[in-house]
Amino acid sequence: MKRRHFLSSTALSLASLAVSGNKTFAAMAATPYQFKPLRRNVGMFAEQGGTIAWLSNNDGIVVVDAEFPAPATDLIAELKKQSDKPFQYLINTHHHGDHTSGNISFKGLVKHVAAHENSLKNQKAVAVEAKTEDKQLYPDITYTNHWKIKVGDEKIKTYYWGPGHTNGDTMIHFENANIVHTGDLVFNRRYPFVDRKAGASVVNWALALEKAQKQFDKDTLFVFGHAFDPEKVTGTLDDLKAMQNYMEKLVAFVQGAINNGRTKADIISATAIPGITEWQGQGIERSLTAAYEELTL
Repeated sequence: MKRRHFLSSTALSLASLAVSGNKTFAAMAATPYQFKPLRRNVGMFAEQGGTIAWLSNNDGIVVVDAEFPAPATDLIAELKKQSDKPFQYLINTHHHGDHTSGNISFKGLVKHVAAHENSLKNQKAVAVEAKTEDKQLYPDITYTNHWKIKVGDEKIKTYYWGPGHTNGDTMIHFENANIVHTGDLVFNRRYPFVDRKAGASVVNWALALEKAQKQFDKDTLFVFGHAFDPEKVTGTLDDLKAMQNYMEKLVAFVQGAINNGRTKADIISATAIPGITEWQGQGIERSLTAAYEELTL
């Protein structure tokens, strides 16, 4: 997810909360970030960009995603208040800058950085193009489908089900806590960014979410990469099902329009997708454009 998309959507979200008189708005505006324990030594963090999940137990600290350098530094400070144990692993769900730019804040601190092999390739390609190689901390561990580690009494496993938001998205499961960081495979009730340049697939995205629902259970707590409502960056299987439904209806709508001879310009000018009422924010044209490009290959 690109930084400008996050910032514009966050501004809209906070504005909508202020207008609605939400009682938590003042507290959210006064607090620069969310740092919240969830269960069994696993918690979440959100400040700027994609969300972060963290584990802090007797054997060390594990962090999933890193936002940008400044918020990553805020997270590190909070975790150091909790524990003097070493930072064992930083795991990236995918390569986008609002999830990996903060990696550099962990340089010299974390023992290993891990990501899917496609995520590493994408991160390097973007850095070379932007001439920001000196601002990167690249993964030194890569995997394909699954990767497992154990830190103290917590087991962590990664899941890759093919291209979705990019071609390198993985979900990270803290098995004993039964908490999953979905990365940007879930934009909760918010129009998603679909990175076709990095191998995204709207068709397989829905299939990946279906597989995730079969893998996890009704007690699993999910941390989503992004949400329209900042308070709803955690959720349940129902939210994964809703995201799958969005992707399926997106594909059906665009395919139907193509079959009926509608032009790309006409298709991407749509302001709503039939059957979708909960998704909000800016960016519906990104979904429509990505679906059209994929379905007309």
